[in-house]
Formats: sequence, C-alpha cells, structure tokens
Amino acid sequence: MKTTETKGTIRTAPKERLLSLDTLRGFDMAMLLGGGAIIIALTELTGWNWMEALATQQHHVEWEGFRFYDLIFPLFMFISGVAIPYAINSKIEKGVAKSRLLKKIFIRLLALIALGILYNGATQRGFTNFRYVSVLSQIGFGYFFAALICLYSRSIRGCVFWLLGIMGGVAILQLFVPVPGHGAGTFESATTINAWLDQRLIPGRLHGKVFDPEGVLCIVSAITITLMGALSGYLLRRPGKPSSKKALYIALAGVGAIVIAQLLSPYYPIIKKMWTVTYVLKAAGVSALMLALFYYVIDVKGSKSWTLFFRVFGMNSITIYMGSRIIDFGDISRFFLNWTSVHINEQWGALFLAIGVVVIEWALLYFLYKKKIFLRV
Repeated sequence: MKTTETKGTIRTAPKERLLSLDTLRGFDMAMLLGGGAIIIALTELTGWNWMEALATQQHHVEWEGFRFYDLIFPLFMFISGVAIPYAINSKIEKGVAKSRLLKKIFIRLLALIALGILYNGATQRGFTNFRYVSVLSQIGFGYFFAALICLYSRSIRGCVFWLLGIMGGVAILQLFVPVPGHGAGTFESATTINAWLDQRLIPGRLHGKVFDPEGVLCIVSAITITLMGALSGYLLRRPGKPSSKKALYIALAGVGAIVIAQLLSPYYPIIKKMWTVTYVLKAAGVSALMLALFYYVIDVKGSKSWTLFFRVFGMNSITIYMGSRIIDFGDISRFFLNWTSVHINEQWGALFLAIGVVVIEWALLYFLYKKKIFLRV
C-alpha cells in the first residue's frame, strides 16, 4: 500500500477496516454537511406532502422530543465507540503497553479540545466572551473516558457496570437532586441541574445562555453512548459467532433501548440539550439499528459497490467538519451555480446550490482519499 510521510496526526489508513463503520460515519457526516439541506430544498421545490415529514426531521426539536437531526451527533459518538476495540484492544492483544495507549488517547483528547476551541472562533474573536466547550470537546471526553474504561476494565462485564453506574448517576442527578430555588426533577432549561452545574463550572459564554448543550453533565452522559458503541464493537470482533447473528443481536439491543426510552419518557423526558438518559437510550437504540443494517448489508452480504461516496466522507470526517467551518462551501457553490436561481427559479436554484455544496465537499475529500491523506485525531 502506498504511504504518505507526514507528521503529527496525518497518516495512511490501515489495510483492514470495518467497511460498514466508515460508510455509516460517512452517511452521518454527509447528512450533517449538506444532505439535510438537499431534502429541505427538494421538499420546497416539489411541495410533496409525504416529503414534509422528511424535511421536518432535518431540524432539531426545540426542547423535548426526538428527530433524525438530533441523532447525528450521538451517532458519531456511538460509531467512535464501536471503533475502540479495533483501535485499542487489538493493540493490547499484540502486546502494546497500556501506558502507551493511555498516552495516545489523552493526546487525542487534547487535540479535540484544541480543535473545538479553534472551531468556536478563538482566532477570530480571541477569548473575550468565549465559548470553551464544543461538539469536538464532548466527542473527545466521551471517547477518552470510554476508552479508559475499556482499557482498564478486566472484562466486558466491567464495562457494563461502568455504563450502568454512569447512567444511574446522571439519572439521579437529573431526577432527584434538588436545584437551589427550584427543587428536583425540573426540566425547564433555566432550572435544570445541568444549567446549575454549567453556570458554576464552565467559564465563558454558554451556548444556551443559562446552560450549554455540551456542558458538564451532557459530557458525562455522552460517555455512555460511546461505551454502548464500544460494547457493540466487542461483539463484532468476537470470534466464533456468525456475522448475521451479530447483526441481529445489535439490532435487538437497539430495539430494546428504544422501547425502554419510550416507556420512561412520560416520567423522564427525551431532551437532547440535556442529554437525559432517555435521550441517550433512544439515540443509542437508533444508532445500533443503523449499525446492524449497514454491517449486515456491507460486511455480511458483501454489498460494497455503493459505499464509496459515503466512505470518502467517513474516512476524513474531522477534516470536513473543520473544513466546513473554515471554507465557505456555500459561497463556492453560489459562484458556480447561482445562475440557476436567476435563469430557472429560486426553488430550483436552492436545490442545485445544496447539491453543489455536497459535490464540492466530496470532491475535496475524494482528492485527499486518492492521495491517501487522512486526518486522524
């Protein structure tokens, strides 16, 4: 395999990868960075009633509830968890020292925190009224602690105990610990235990003004979805079981998590901005179903010819996430395709512009893919 000599975190992809995982990660990133906009533009163009429901799913819920767009972030964390047994446990089996692996995942955490600070605009505005927490820092903390648990737990059972303990701790805090002046179990944004902790522990600006959706308790809760992904990864790596049964077990676990979340939701609401345990269970359940589907179709049945488009996104996910913050892909699309709005109509123009963004992003990533340049953090 051709290699590219680079420094830091840029290196070539390994020869063996779980193809379905790269594809699912790529699907996730493609929907975040333009796929949803295409669906919305197509809905406005056609006026088809059946597409209205799809278009609605491309927006976050205001507070309580769950839509597809509320899945994108936790799905990425779930996928990062699935990769833990492949990235860490496989090296332990080869005799790599745990201290060396700990150093590696700690550096990864620091890199993601730094990239999150950069993403939030430190180079634009400095640190005046700055938001320190970010999506990337939450991914970093979630992966770090989930990997740490997997690294030092003596068994999968130990990982499960940690998972249940963290989920139980978050649930107790959100349901039963009283917030001064407001009482316990409150789920209004300004009066939650999340908001109370964020206001006291996070410096700078909070994204939600009185709370942060990537705040202290959200980070703790998000560790659990990464751990659930890791448990799925353990199952996928387990020898001796038929691959089709592995997909079935993951799918059944996903259904079970969704059912539990829905049964508890009247008493413990599904709220993404709080990362309530019910939200995590539902997001993990849907993520598990998607993993089972992609794994069965791609790795079990061998249907791989259609995966290239998404793999190109998935194998450079951090690159395109940061790139979308630095490069105005929408402006580039308008430069080439704005004539469609002028000479056809605005609705057709909006669709072409949305498609143009995805095509330009993909073309950049495909160039890096062909050069075997991948940003690994």
